[in-house]
Amino acid sequence: MVTLFTMLGSLALLMFGMKSMSEALQKMAGPQLRHALGAMTSNRFTGLLTGSIVTASVQSSTATTVMTVSFVNAGLLTLAQAISVIMGANIGTTFTAWIMALGSSFDISIVSYIGFFLGIIMIYMKKHRYVGDFLFGLGLLLLGLTTLRLTGQAMDLGHNPDVLKFFESFPTDSYLTILVFLLLGGVLTFCVQSSAAVMAITMLLCGSGAMPIYMGIALVLGENIGTTITSNLAALSANTQARRAALAHMFFNVFGVIWILTVFYWFVDGIVWAVDYVGTNALHQDMANMSTDKKLTFTLAAFHSGFNIINASILIWFIPQIEKFVCWVIKPKKVDEEEDFRLHFITAGFMKTPELSVLEAQKEIRAFGQRMQRMFSMVQDLLNMSSSTTNKNKKDNESEFNKLFTRIEKYESISDNMELEIAKYLESVSDAHLSDETKAKIRAMLREVSELESIGDSCFNMARTINRKFSDKKDHFIENQYNHLHQMMGLTDQALTQMNQLMSGRKESYDVNRTFNIENEINNYRNQLKAQNIIDVNNHAYTYAEGTIYIDLINECEKLGDYVVNVVEARMGLR
Repeated sequence: MVTLFTMLGSLALLMFGMKSMSEALQKMAGPQLRHALGAMTSNRFTGLLTGSIVTASVQSSTATTVMTVSFVNAGLLTLAQAISVIMGANIGTTFTAWIMALGSSFDISIVSYIGFFLGIIMIYMKKHRYVGDFLFGLGLLLLGLTTLRLTGQAMDLGHNPDVLKFFESFPTDSYLTILVFLLLGGVLTFCVQSSAAVMAITMLLCGSGAMPIYMGIALVLGENIGTTITSNLAALSANTQARRAALAHMFFNVFGVIWILTVFYWFVDGIVWAVDYVGTNALHQDMANMSTDKKLTFTLAAFHSGFNIINASILIWFIPQIEKFVCWVIKPKKVDEEEDFRLHFITAGFMKTPELSVLEAQKEIRAFGQRMQRMFSMVQDLLNMSSSTTNKNKKDNESEFNKLFTRIEKYESISDNMELEIAKYLESVSDAHLSDETKAKIRAMLREVSELESIGDSCFNMARTINRKFSDKKDHFIENQYNHLHQMMGLTDQALTQMNQLMSGRKESYDVNRTFNIENEINNYRNQLKAQNIIDVNNHAYTYAEGTIYIDLINECEKLGDYVVNVVEARMGLR
């Protein structure tokens, strides 16, 4: 029992160490990592190379895949470019297997303790704390591997009659055995949510001599499929492009498993020969004197890399066809999703690291801003309807007016829900260990969603005022009032357009004076109209009550402009 818990604990150390390393590297790289991923994908080959390098660096194919999908959603990458990056991520993730092979074959415990020592020093030196987090994570990873290796030796699985009897009950020359272990690898990976943990167990069993190499490689193939099931289930609640990218990932791995099964035994025998040949001739005595069981861990790592490299080399020529296939399978929804509240970029379970979660939240806030501008356009349409004098009968006009007012009312409810859900998400992300830059971003983003919700409130207040005026059958605004309102709303719409341009691009290239100039125009025009309103009421151009409603709309536009300025200042980090 003690041995079992030691093994489970060492696996936990290994998984937590990898997670810590990945998050620390993402914090160190920050936006540069995301910009590199966005910039270095000009064609399928650079996309493949970029995906491989980024994944090998951050030790997480999930992190690379999530970043890639977010770029597709933002329009920075096409789906075809994303598929090439995901193929590269499959190659990059095999680097983990080589680390495990080295850790399970050599005593690297001293390196882990050096990592702990240097890591804890740097963690307390605030300037280098992310390097410290990385070194501490590396120490945990290596300690987990060392403990796992020692536990495997203590268990002596290669001489355990029950274990040997279990594996001997499966004939190694049977494809049925390979399929059983392939399925087992997929199920295990799906259950533990970590292909690295299943790979470590596989290396332990093969390295101890308990499990034949054919079964071990079948488990590795199963891991490749199991890890894609997780991402596809997570993407079920995501938008169309995210689901297509996840399906492309699954197609890539399933296709690879199908073709490798047709040449399974020849391919495995070739990998075994290659590892032995390279070890003997290139590494000389180190590999030549290594036991056959230890060589099997390197064989597993070599197979994992070889399989994914060959698979990518085949499928990279068929990326357009894969894109067409996933678009054919997953079609966009025909319903108008804008009419229902649903977050498009933030999806439960899909995000794995806090730094990437912030990127997804930024996309959601950008969509929030665009939705609020659409809501304001509806208010403008409502005003036009209230002044409409077309040949349509009065009943039809009232029906269309009421329908539009109901839509605006629904949008107001959506804006409330979006504010709450995005804020709740950001608060949960802020509980994690974040970089100072990311913490500042979250504070700014919380202010942005609050101000965007206030824009929704202003739109709804204007709609209610117009509705109240429309319901009064006796009086209507005079032509000058309508002209002034349309002009004021035009300025407000310009401010919203500038705000959304900022949120869709990079703040370094945005001239904030554009927003301030429009705000000054709105304020001056508001003051001018208020002064003119007093003159018009005194001249009996319209009643005092009509003038009050008219100025209420003007003031609400000015207030909305103030909220736009607040959003821009939050995004630019001015206050």
